[in-house]
Amino acid sequence: MIRRLLALAVLALVAPVTGSAQGASSAPPAAANTLTAAERAAGWRLLFDGTSMSAWRGYQQDAMPPEWMAVDGTLTKIRNTNDIVTREQFGDFELLIEWKVAARGNAGIFYRATEAETKVYWSAPEYQLAEDSLTPDSRNMLTAVAAVYGFYPSKRGVAKAAGEWNSTRIVAKGAHVEHWLNGQLIAQYELGSPDWTEKFKASKFAPYPEWGRAKRGYIAIQGDHNGALSLRNIKIRELK
Repeated sequence: MIRRLLALAVLALVAPVTGSAQGASSAPPAAANTLTAAERAAGWRLLFDGTSMSAWRGYQQDAMPPEWMAVDGTLTKIRNTNDIVTREQFGDFELLIEWKVAARGNAGIFYRATEAETKVYWSAPEYQLAEDSLTPDSRNMLTAVAAVYGFYPSKRGVAKAAGEWNSTRIVAKGAHVEHWLNGQLIAQYELGSPDWTEKFKASKFAPYPEWGRAKRGYIAIQGDHNGALSLRNIKIRELK
Protein backbone atom coordinates (compact mmCIF):
# COMPACT_ATOMS: atom_id res chain seq x y z
CA MET A 1 0.00 0.00 0.00
CA ILE A 2 2.84 2.39 0.87
CA ARG A 3 4.53 1.67 -2.48
CA ARG A 4 1.29 2.40 -4.31
CA LEU A 5 0.78 5.72 -2.49
CA LEU A 6 4.35 6.75 -3.31
CA ALA A 7 3.81 5.88 -6.95
CA LEU A 8 0.56 7.87 -7.09
CA ALA A 9 2.35 10.86 -5.56
CA VAL A 10 5.07 10.74 -8.20
CA LEU A 11 2.52 10.35 -10.99
CA ALA A 12 0.87 13.52 -9.72
CA LEU A 13 4.20 15.33 -9.73
CA VAL A 14 4.91 14.40 -13.35
CA ALA A 15 1.38 15.19 -14.53
CA PRO A 16 1.46 17.46 -17.57
CA VAL A 17 0.98 21.19 -17.13
CA THR A 18 -1.64 22.67 -19.43
CA GLY A 19 -0.29 25.46 -21.57
CA SER A 20 3.35 24.39 -21.32
CA ALA A 21 5.85 25.54 -23.91
CA GLN A 22 5.46 22.28 -25.80
CA GLY A 23 1.68 22.38 -25.91
CA ALA A 24 -1.25 21.33 -23.79
CA SER A 25 -1.40 17.72 -22.69
CA SER A 26 -3.50 15.21 -24.55
CA ALA A 27 -6.18 13.28 -22.68
CA PRO A 28 -5.50 9.58 -22.04
CA PRO A 29 -7.09 7.34 -24.64
CA ALA A 30 -10.55 6.05 -23.79
CA ALA A 31 -9.44 2.43 -23.96
CA ALA A 32 -5.84 2.34 -22.79
CA ASN A 33 -4.05 -1.01 -22.74
CA THR A 34 -6.56 -2.66 -25.07
CA LEU A 35 -6.55 -3.84 -28.67
CA THR A 36 -9.11 -3.13 -31.33
CA ALA A 37 -10.47 -5.90 -33.49
CA ALA A 38 -8.40 -4.55 -36.39
CA GLU A 39 -5.22 -4.64 -34.29
CA ARG A 40 -5.86 -8.21 -33.22
CA ALA A 41 -6.46 -9.20 -36.85
CA ALA A 42 -3.16 -7.55 -37.78
CA GLY A 43 -1.30 -9.65 -35.21
CA TRP A 44 -0.86 -7.14 -32.40
CA ARG A 45 -0.82 -8.26 -28.77
CA LEU A 46 -0.37 -6.52 -25.46
CA LEU A 47 2.73 -6.76 -23.27
CA PHE A 48 0.88 -4.98 -20.46
CA ASP A 49 -2.89 -4.95 -19.87
CA GLY A 50 -2.92 -2.20 -17.25
CA THR A 51 -2.81 -4.46 -14.21
CA SER A 52 -0.75 -7.61 -14.79
CA MET A 53 3.03 -7.51 -15.15
CA SER A 54 3.21 -11.22 -16.00
CA ALA A 55 4.82 -10.58 -19.40
CA TRP A 56 7.90 -9.11 -17.68
CA ARG A 57 10.61 -10.08 -15.20
CA GLY A 58 13.78 -8.56 -13.86
CA TYR A 59 16.94 -8.72 -15.94
CA GLN A 60 18.69 -11.97 -14.98
CA GLN A 61 15.90 -12.58 -12.45
CA ASP A 62 12.83 -14.80 -12.37
CA ALA A 63 10.57 -12.26 -10.67
CA MET A 64 9.68 -8.63 -11.21
CA PRO A 65 11.68 -6.12 -9.10
CA PRO A 66 9.33 -4.74 -6.42
CA GLU A 67 10.05 -1.13 -7.42
CA TRP A 68 8.14 -1.72 -10.68
CA MET A 69 4.39 -1.39 -10.08
CA ALA A 70 1.10 -1.38 -11.96
CA VAL A 71 -0.45 1.96 -11.02
CA ASP A 72 -3.62 3.39 -12.58
CA GLY A 73 -3.15 1.54 -15.84
CA THR A 74 0.57 2.26 -16.13
CA LEU A 75 3.72 0.23 -15.62
CA THR A 76 5.66 2.55 -13.35
CA LYS A 77 8.90 2.83 -11.41
CA ILE A 78 9.63 5.83 -9.21
CA ARG A 79 13.29 5.29 -8.33
CA ASN A 80 16.36 3.49 -9.58
CA THR A 81 15.87 -0.25 -9.76
CA ASN A 82 16.76 -3.25 -11.88
CA ASP A 83 16.06 -3.29 -15.61
CA ILE A 84 13.20 -5.49 -16.80
CA VAL A 85 12.86 -7.76 -19.83
CA THR A 86 10.02 -9.52 -21.58
CA ARG A 87 9.62 -13.19 -20.78
CA GLU A 88 9.46 -13.89 -24.50
CA GLN A 89 12.06 -13.16 -27.14
CA PHE A 90 11.39 -11.42 -30.44
CA GLY A 91 13.22 -11.29 -33.75
CA ASP A 92 11.45 -9.22 -36.41
CA PHE A 93 8.79 -7.04 -34.80
CA GLU A 94 6.99 -3.73 -34.57
CA LEU A 95 6.73 -2.30 -31.06
CA LEU A 96 4.53 0.55 -29.79
CA ILE A 97 4.93 2.14 -26.35
CA GLU A 98 3.56 5.29 -24.77
CA TRP A 99 5.77 6.70 -22.02
CA LYS A 100 6.43 9.71 -19.85
CA VAL A 101 9.26 10.68 -17.53
CA ALA A 102 9.71 13.17 -14.73
CA ALA A 103 12.06 16.12 -15.05
CA ARG A 104 15.63 14.87 -15.44
CA GLY A 105 14.27 11.37 -16.07
CA ASN A 106 16.43 9.01 -18.08
CA ALA A 107 15.70 5.49 -19.29
CA GLY A 108 15.78 3.41 -22.46
CA ILE A 109 14.22 0.63 -24.50
CA PHE A 110 16.50 -2.19 -25.66
CA TYR A 111 15.64 -4.75 -28.31
CA ARG A 112 16.99 -8.15 -29.31
CA ALA A 113 18.72 -8.12 -25.96
CA THR A 114 20.46 -11.10 -24.37
CA GLU A 115 21.44 -11.81 -20.78
CA ALA A 116 25.03 -12.68 -21.61
CA GLU A 117 26.43 -9.60 -19.85
CA THR A 118 25.97 -8.07 -16.41
CA LYS A 119 24.09 -5.12 -17.95
CA VAL A 120 21.57 -5.28 -20.77
CA TYR A 121 23.16 -2.35 -22.60
CA TRP A 122 26.29 -4.40 -23.24
CA SER A 123 24.30 -6.64 -25.59
CA ALA A 124 21.59 -4.60 -27.31
CA PRO A 125 20.89 -1.34 -29.14
CA GLU A 126 19.01 1.31 -27.18
CA TYR A 127 16.15 3.62 -28.02
CA GLN A 128 16.85 6.46 -25.61
CA LEU A 129 14.08 7.71 -23.31
CA ALA A 130 14.71 10.99 -21.51
CA GLU A 131 13.40 14.32 -20.38
CA ASP A 132 14.85 16.27 -23.24
CA SER A 133 15.81 19.58 -21.65
CA LEU A 134 17.53 18.86 -18.34
CA THR A 135 19.06 15.40 -18.88
CA PRO A 136 22.83 15.60 -19.53
CA ASP A 137 22.53 13.00 -22.32
CA SER A 138 20.13 15.29 -24.17
CA ARG A 139 22.84 17.85 -24.85
CA ASN A 140 24.20 15.48 -27.50
CA MET A 141 21.83 14.40 -30.28
CA LEU A 142 23.54 11.00 -30.36
CA THR A 143 22.28 10.32 -26.84
CA ALA A 144 19.06 12.38 -26.83
CA VAL A 145 15.53 10.98 -26.74
CA ALA A 146 14.73 8.51 -29.57
CA ALA A 147 18.34 8.35 -30.73
CA VAL A 148 19.98 5.02 -31.48
CA TYR A 149 22.09 5.58 -28.40
CA GLY A 150 25.64 6.50 -29.35
CA PHE A 151 25.15 5.65 -33.03
CA TYR A 152 22.48 7.65 -34.87
CA PRO A 153 21.18 11.05 -33.72
CA SER A 154 17.78 12.26 -32.64
CA LYS A 155 16.03 15.48 -33.67
CA ARG A 156 15.19 18.57 -31.65
CA GLY A 157 11.64 19.64 -30.93
CA VAL A 158 9.88 16.27 -31.28
CA ALA A 159 9.82 15.06 -27.68
CA LYS A 160 7.17 16.42 -25.31
CA ALA A 161 7.83 18.01 -21.94
CA ALA A 162 8.34 16.14 -18.69
CA GLY A 163 5.10 14.58 -17.52
CA GLU A 164 3.52 14.45 -20.99
CA TRP A 165 2.91 11.24 -22.89
CA ASN A 166 5.16 10.41 -25.82
CA SER A 167 4.58 7.70 -28.41
CA THR A 168 7.42 5.43 -29.48
CA ARG A 169 7.48 3.03 -32.42
CA ILE A 170 10.37 0.66 -33.11
CA VAL A 171 10.49 -1.47 -36.24
CA ALA A 172 13.10 -4.21 -36.57
CA LYS A 173 13.02 -6.42 -39.64
CA GLY A 174 16.16 -8.30 -40.50
CA ALA A 175 19.03 -5.83 -40.41
CA HIS A 176 16.76 -2.82 -40.91
CA VAL A 177 15.72 -0.86 -37.81
CA GLU A 178 13.62 2.30 -37.44
CA HIS A 179 13.12 4.61 -34.45
CA TRP A 180 9.94 6.72 -34.45
CA LEU A 181 8.83 9.36 -31.93
CA ASN A 182 5.41 11.01 -31.84
CA GLY A 183 4.71 10.02 -35.42
CA GLN A 184 8.05 11.17 -36.85
CA LEU A 185 10.81 8.93 -38.17
CA ILE A 186 13.86 9.90 -36.13
CA ALA A 187 16.53 7.41 -37.19
CA GLN A 188 16.95 4.30 -39.31
CA TYR A 189 19.92 2.08 -39.93
CA GLU A 190 21.17 -1.27 -41.17
CA LEU A 191 22.79 -3.53 -38.61
CA GLY A 192 26.12 -4.84 -39.86
CA SER A 193 26.40 -2.27 -42.65
CA PRO A 194 29.80 -0.61 -43.26
CA ASP A 195 28.49 2.59 -41.65
CA TRP A 196 27.18 0.72 -38.61
CA THR A 197 30.41 -1.28 -38.30
CA GLU A 198 32.53 1.87 -38.39
CA LYS A 199 30.41 3.46 -35.68
CA PHE A 200 30.51 0.29 -33.60
CA LYS A 201 34.32 0.12 -33.69
CA ALA A 202 34.51 3.72 -32.45
CA SER A 203 31.89 3.26 -29.73
CA LYS A 204 32.09 2.30 -26.06
CA PHE A 205 30.43 -1.00 -27.02
CA ALA A 206 33.42 -2.20 -29.09
CA PRO A 207 34.79 -4.38 -26.23
CA TYR A 208 31.60 -6.47 -26.52
CA PRO A 209 31.86 -8.22 -29.92
CA GLU A 210 28.35 -9.70 -29.72
CA TRP A 211 26.73 -6.31 -29.08
CA GLY A 212 23.79 -5.76 -31.42
CA ARG A 213 24.30 -9.04 -33.27
CA ALA A 214 21.52 -11.18 -31.83
CA LYS A 215 18.81 -11.84 -34.40
CA ARG A 216 16.32 -12.61 -31.66
CA GLY A 217 16.15 -11.44 -28.06
CA TYR A 218 14.28 -9.67 -25.29
CA ILE A 219 12.62 -6.28 -25.21
CA ALA A 220 14.07 -4.53 -22.15
CA ILE A 221 13.24 -1.37 -20.22
CA GLN A 222 15.94 0.44 -18.29
CA GLY A 223 15.26 0.95 -14.62
CA ASP A 224 18.69 1.75 -13.20
CA HIS A 225 18.74 5.43 -14.25
CA ASN A 226 17.27 8.53 -12.62
CA GLY A 227 13.65 9.61 -12.39
CA ALA A 228 10.14 8.27 -12.48
CA LEU A 229 9.07 6.44 -15.64
CA SER A 230 5.56 5.36 -16.63
CA LEU A 231 4.58 3.17 -19.59
CA ARG A 232 1.24 2.20 -21.11
CA ASN A 233 -0.21 0.82 -24.35
CA ILE A 234 2.75 -1.53 -24.83
CA LYS A 235 1.90 -3.44 -28.01
CA ILE A 236 3.93 -5.71 -30.24
CA ARG A 237 3.44 -7.71 -33.39
CA GLU A 238 5.89 -10.07 -34.97
CA LEU A 239 6.76 -9.43 -38.60
CA LYS A 240 6.96 -12.34 -40.99
